[in-house]
Amino acid sequence: MPVSHHADKVVLVTRGYGAADKPEDFLDSFTSYVRNNINRIAALTLVVQRPRDLTRAELRELKLELDKLGYSEANLRRAWHDAKNEDIAASIIGFVRQAAIGDPLIPFGERVREAMKRIYASRSFTDPQRRWLNRIAEQLEREVVVDREAFDREPFEGHGGFRRLNRVFDGKLEALISDINEELWRRAA
Repeated sequence: MPVSHHADKVVLVTRGYGAADKPEDFLDSFTSYVRNNINRIAALTLVVQRPRDLTRAELRELKLELDKLGYSEANLRRAWHDAKNEDIAASIIGFVRQAAIGDPLIPFGERVREAMKRIYASRSFTDPQRRWLNRIAEQLEREVVVDREAFDREPFEGHGGFRRLNRVFDGKLEALISDINEELWRRAA
């Protein structure tokens, strides 16, 4: 086994983008993949046409499929940063919608805040309802999708889960969640 006594030195540092050499090529290949598979992968169809109906299970499935191809959220963020010279904390849903239909790529936390502003303005809520809406928004920022099943897990389960929260919202929690998801992905005029 050869052993060298010379000092090590860094000669070159490069970043890989899967099969692509440049971040722009990586983003172009992602866009091409999304556009060519919208009708083949059910979760892609939902993300593009009806993101409000996307469940956590479908999102998880989509993420796994994209990860297998090298299109993880982290890789997309890095390529976006390197290509556009801007940091973006967008979700995988945002990247897919941007690639498929040109939706603006907005940080997900900002999307949630803007959607919640429109929800608060849409009707009057009691103080307990507002507190729960704040908790829902926090969970949405963490999970990207908060669906019916999410309310029967923590952090909501310990507070009575879906049944109790549905009573807090006068039996209209599912409609409210649908409205939140609609506002979340509403295209800017």
